[in-house]
Amino acid sequence: MIRVLVAEDMRILREALVGLLELEDDIEVVAELETGDAIVETALRHRPDVAILDIELPGLDGLTAAARLRELLPSCRTLILTGVGRPGHLRRAGGANVAGFMLKDSPLRQLIEALHKVAAGERVIDPQLAYAALDMPASPLSEREADVLRLTASGSEPREIAAELSLSYGTVRNYLASAVTKLDARNRVDAIRMATEAGWL
Repeated sequence: MIRVLVAEDMRILREALVGLLELEDDIEVVAELETGDAIVETALRHRPDVAILDIELPGLDGLTAAARLRELLPSCRTLILTGVGRPGHLRRAGGANVAGFMLKDSPLRQLIEALHKVAAGERVIDPQLAYAALDMPASPLSEREADVLRLTASGSEPREIAAELSLSYGTVRNYLASAVTKLDARNRVDAIRMATEAGWL
């Protein structure tokens, strides 16, 4: 019997998915959640074999939760569901050691097969997402430009970034301007969005 935890914030989708999974003879849904904050605690309590996580959950997102599960409950493998196939998400999923990555509009039978493969120790990636990731160019950002953008995205001001990275205030501003130019972005916010979606941060 494959014990499964499902985390999906859209109630209709979550209830439909749980109902369909429970029709399978060898699958038992042991927990269902609508936010990401309770994933790790619930998984530690119920010990599922597989956690099916929506990538964009209120509170803690699916990829961050997957990374924490990997640390605290390595026996639980994760299968991420996404509505939008962004190459950056797939790269982050690899970093979190996610076992499966599927589009939400995948046929049900394909999702069930992916769940069985993930439970058996295999890795499953939706072919469309894999091809999109292969087509994504390498990052044009230098390591320092990426560091500065990442810290800006987390809410740090240029002076704080300068102190953290042991750089001058002017150098940080130059890195930000350079990153915006290289990405052909309108501003810092746009540059952060573009770099994040591409998986460069």
